[in-house]
Amino acid sequence: MEVLNNYQRKKLDERNDEEFYSDPKFVYHLDANFRQYLSGVYENEIEDYSTVLDLMSSWDSYLPKDKNYKKVIGHGLNKQELEKNKVFDSYWIQNFNLNQKIPLDSESIDYCLMVAAWQYLQYPENLTNEIVRILRNHGKIIIAFSNRAFWHKAPNIWTSSTEEERVKYVRKVLISNGFNEPKIIKQFNEPDLNFFNFLNKDPFYCLIATKQ
Repeated sequence: MEVLNNYQRKKLDERNDEEFYSDPKFVYHLDANFRQYLSGVYENEIEDYSTVLDLMSSWDSYLPKDKNYKKVIGHGLNKQELEKNKVFDSYWIQNFNLNQKIPLDSESIDYCLMVAAWQYLQYPENLTNEIVRILRNHGKIIIAFSNRAFWHKAPNIWTSSTEEERVKYVRKVLISNGFNEPKIIKQFNEPDLNFFNFLNKDPFYCLIATKQ
């Protein structure tokens, strides 16, 4: 079911995303507190010997190293970044703003991860339907994001919303397109006495939803 209108899907820079991501970015886009908290969520949510799909990923997936995975599949837009991600057993490159069909078998995935990625989707409804298709029964999607983005590459729905509105928007797409009511996690770090450290504290938002 569609949630966005045409205006909400538009973004400031409408050029092909593959141009922007053609040069590898071997940096962390989220701070250490965020990454550590996300790994803890994965530790609690992901069962051993699962097949995990990390969509719109990069050179690090933040997956706990002490878990045993059946298979970890990656997806993104930069080959060099995906090659450097040592947890991937395989990966592929695809622009989801041009084509939302996922080239995987139905009911072949246990967990689908999206980190700092949803904010770039122009057709999240179509992609969500595809994620439902490839997830096994009771499979889960785990979506995590903060308040950072390449703003010129994010659609209007994201750039014009407050942080709370973004959580509600993601929830609405999920429950309108094949997922149960998500569990929502919000984590805000205590202000640091050091002003410069305070600037680097990323808020943590996460929605965890199970396939209907």
